[in-house]
Amino acid sequence: MANPSAVLQSEWTKIRSVRSTVWTLALALIVTVGLGAVICAVINGTWNDRSPLDQATFDATAASFSAIVLGQLALIVFGVLIISSEYSTGMIRTSLAAVPQRGSFYGAKIAVAGGLAFVVSMVTSFLSFFVGQVLLGSHRTSIGDPGVLRAVFGAGLYMTLLVLFCVGVAGMLRSPMLGMSILMPFFFLVTPILSVVPKAKDVARYFPDRAGQKIIQVVQTPDNHTSYGPWGGILIMALWVAASLLGGYLVLKKRDA
Repeated sequence: MANPSAVLQSEWTKIRSVRSTVWTLALALIVTVGLGAVICAVINGTWNDRSPLDQATFDATAASFSAIVLGQLALIVFGVLIISSEYSTGMIRTSLAAVPQRGSFYGAKIAVAGGLAFVVSMVTSFLSFFVGQVLLGSHRTSIGDPGVLRAVFGAGLYMTLLVLFCVGVAGMLRSPMLGMSILMPFFFLVTPILSVVPKAKDVARYFPDRAGQKIIQVVQTPDNHTSYGPWGGILIMALWVAASLLGGYLVLKKRDA
């Protein structure tokens, strides 16, 4: 039986040695923080052009995470490449020959990917918040205000869960191109479109990204009211993640490499 610490070290070495995985995480941080900062600066500069209703319902915390939708593009790529790249290169055969216990192999990959995503996501989240609040000027909020710390921590948790969801889906599909061709349209086309369709939005609000992003909101308005709260949304997303990871494991266990 393979030593668990050795398996973890092996997975860590794989991630560090592949430039694409490292650059996707760096890109997620740069896009989320940088573009979010630009949006906050624009909001501050055009504050007087906003309607009284928009000013009254302005969510300064969520404004810092305005670019998270684009930043998650890189996170999706990272999550997909973590496992599917081994299938595309044939490296999966070598990996499973070295670690015949597929559960240990899969668990180590999830642990390393999730741990790395958690660290980068939390750094991205807190950095986005503090930079954004500085640029919002007098319209900023404080980390100590009600619901703000929860939202900032939750944004990092959301990004981490997104990566793990993509790892599970990619494990089931076993192809980088197939994984990204399904996940990209789902998060950037299907979910946003269904969220504004009257008869479909009640279903779309339970999709992983829509449910998970609920935790980022501090100011609740009638148009974003749902039957679940911030932590309920994260729980819904966690159930999606658990299902995808289980599916990835079953495919890995039942099918030949």
